[in-house]
Amino acid sequence: MLQTTDLQFTYGKNALLRFPDILLQQGEHWLLLGESGSGKTTLLHLLGGLLSPQQGKICIGDTDIAQLSASRLDQFRGQHIGIVFQKSHFIRSLTVAENLLLAQKLAHAPLDRARVASLLERLQLGHKMHSKPSQLSIGEQQRAAIARALINQPNLILADEPTSALDDHNSAAVATLLEEEAKAAGATLLVVTHDKRLKDRFPQQIQLAAL
Repeated sequence: MLQTTDLQFTYGKNALLRFPDILLQQGEHWLLLGESGSGKTTLLHLLGGLLSPQQGKICIGDTDIAQLSASRLDQFRGQHIGIVFQKSHFIRSLTVAENLLLAQKLAHAPLDRARVASLLERLQLGHKMHSKPSQLSIGEQQRAAIARALINQPNLILADEPTSALDDHNSAAVATLLEEEAKAAGATLLVVTHDKRLKDRFPQQIQLAAL
């Protein structure tokens, strides 16, 4: 479902990142591990089409995302990829629910307010549905970002440190939600983390070497 070959990315002249070939089957759940500087977030952004590789291929299903035009890539990402960033990127003037509805609109999906409400309730954010992102705590913003990534039931879910700002209870709840939503959609899940609490939950792991 997700396959990379000979993937490389360069920051300037002296920071070359070479990534191992990856093959993740539909519906599998994986952790991506590595020390600081190993390129975990860079690889996640490459897989999500947010960066373009200097070399190599990234195929999601039958689609080589490097061959898509910018507009087609945006649409493909909205329909097939859900990304949870380390820092949430919300439109501040919109409420939490409106941000999720916008994600549906940008993916040319039907606006499903019932799913928005249900997903926020499962993340214990139902009472924050009509709040602005600035009115949420850091942990609440992170859970809202997860809701936005899951709203379109993507085929591929990429999560960058989704539990880093959460206590043990909410960390377990978020991990369960990610697994359940991925399973319900038949989606492939890849979680980038250094959170030791997640290592026992995801036996399939990719380890990146430090530069």
